[in-house]
Amino acid sequence: MTNKKILSGTIHNLPDDLRKILAADKEMLAIWEDITPLARNEFICWIESAKKAETRSRRIRRTGEELKRGLRRPCCWVGCPHR
Repeated sequence: MTNKKILSGTIHNLPDDLRKILAADKEMLAIWEDITPLARNEFICWIESAKKAETRSRRIRRTGEELKRGLRRPCCWVGCPHR
Protein backbone atom coordinates (compact mmCIF):
# COMPACT_ATOMS: atom_id res chain seq x y z
CA MET A 1 0.00 0.00 0.00
CA THR A 2 1.18 3.50 -0.71
CA ASN A 3 1.24 6.54 1.55
CA LYS A 4 0.77 8.81 -1.47
CA LYS A 5 -2.38 10.92 -1.38
CA ILE A 6 -4.83 9.64 -3.97
CA LEU A 7 -6.83 12.31 -5.75
CA SER A 8 -10.56 12.76 -5.06
CA GLY A 9 -13.38 14.31 -7.04
CA THR A 10 -14.59 17.89 -7.22
CA ILE A 11 -17.31 17.48 -4.60
CA HIS A 12 -17.03 13.96 -3.24
CA ASN A 13 -14.12 12.67 -1.17
CA LEU A 14 -12.50 9.38 -2.06
CA PRO A 15 -14.10 6.61 0.05
CA ASP A 16 -11.77 4.25 1.90
CA ASP A 17 -12.93 1.11 0.08
CA LEU A 18 -12.18 2.64 -3.33
CA ARG A 19 -8.89 4.07 -2.02
CA LYS A 20 -7.75 0.57 -1.02
CA ILE A 21 -8.54 -0.88 -4.45
CA LEU A 22 -6.74 1.97 -6.24
CA ALA A 23 -3.69 1.75 -3.98
CA ALA A 24 -3.42 -2.00 -4.63
CA ASP A 25 -3.44 -1.69 -8.44
CA LYS A 26 -0.76 0.56 -9.96
CA GLU A 27 -2.31 0.47 -13.44
CA MET A 28 -5.75 1.45 -12.18
CA LEU A 29 -4.25 4.17 -9.97
CA ALA A 30 -2.35 5.67 -12.91
CA ILE A 31 -5.54 5.80 -14.97
CA TRP A 32 -7.49 7.25 -12.01
CA GLU A 33 -4.92 10.01 -11.59
CA ASP A 34 -5.08 10.75 -15.34
CA ILE A 35 -8.84 11.39 -15.52
CA THR A 36 -10.26 14.80 -14.65
CA PRO A 37 -11.45 15.72 -11.14
CA LEU A 38 -15.00 15.86 -12.52
CA ALA A 39 -14.68 12.34 -13.93
CA ARG A 40 -13.33 11.06 -10.59
CA ASN A 41 -16.28 12.78 -8.92
CA GLU A 42 -18.69 10.92 -11.21
CA PHE A 43 -17.20 7.52 -10.30
CA ILE A 44 -17.21 8.33 -6.58
CA CYS A 45 -20.82 9.55 -6.62
CA TRP A 46 -21.89 6.50 -8.64
CA ILE A 47 -20.30 4.20 -6.05
CA GLU A 48 -21.67 6.11 -3.08
CA SER A 49 -25.20 6.21 -4.50
CA ALA A 50 -25.50 2.42 -4.17
CA LYS A 51 -28.12 1.41 -1.63
CA LYS A 52 -26.84 -2.12 -0.97
CA ALA A 53 -23.34 -3.27 0.01
CA GLU A 54 -23.38 -5.79 -2.86
CA THR A 55 -24.13 -3.05 -5.38
CA ARG A 56 -21.40 -0.85 -3.95
CA SER A 57 -18.85 -3.69 -4.18
CA ARG A 58 -19.90 -4.42 -7.75
CA ARG A 59 -19.58 -0.75 -8.70
CA ILE A 60 -16.10 -0.54 -7.21
CA ARG A 61 -15.07 -3.61 -9.21
CA ARG A 62 -16.67 -2.16 -12.36
CA THR A 63 -14.86 1.14 -11.83
CA GLY A 64 -11.55 -0.66 -12.22
CA GLU A 65 -12.77 -2.62 -15.22
CA GLU A 66 -14.17 0.45 -16.95
CA LEU A 67 -11.07 2.54 -16.31
CA LYS A 68 -8.88 -0.20 -17.76
CA ARG A 69 -11.16 -0.40 -20.82
CA GLY A 70 -10.61 3.31 -21.40
CA LEU A 71 -13.92 4.68 -20.11
CA ARG A 72 -13.54 8.03 -18.43
CA ARG A 73 -17.00 8.15 -16.80
CA PRO A 74 -19.25 5.43 -15.33
CA CYS A 75 -21.08 3.62 -18.11
CA CYS A 76 -24.84 3.99 -18.28
CA TRP A 77 -25.23 6.48 -15.42
CA VAL A 78 -26.86 9.90 -15.73
CA GLY A 79 -24.22 11.64 -13.65
CA CYS A 80 -23.72 13.20 -10.25
CA PRO A 81 -26.79 15.14 -9.13
CA HIS A 82 -24.66 17.16 -6.68
CA ARG A 83 -22.83 19.28 -9.26
